[in-house]
Amino acid sequence: MLNIADTLLHTWCREARHFALATVVQVSGSVPLPVGTSLAVDSDAVGSVSGGCVEDAVYELCHQVLDAQSISGPHPVRLLR
Repeated sequence: MLNIADTLLHTWCREARHFALATVVQVSGSVPLPVGTSLAVDSDAVGSVSGGCVEDAVYELCHQVLDAQSISGPHPVRLLR
């Protein structure tokens, strides 16, 4: 599995590039990927958090965070479901 923190994210930080990072922090029941799995989003997506319909929802939320960041500056967002 690609470790995006050791590769891509360090590069994006050095470039001062805007991106959103979604990380699985808790799971329940049968899940395809474990806690700690991440998805990084700028104009593209790197990584995966589910491989299913959740993936699209997380990708969209990351884009909403990026859109809000361009207006109000960087801020952490924690989503619990």
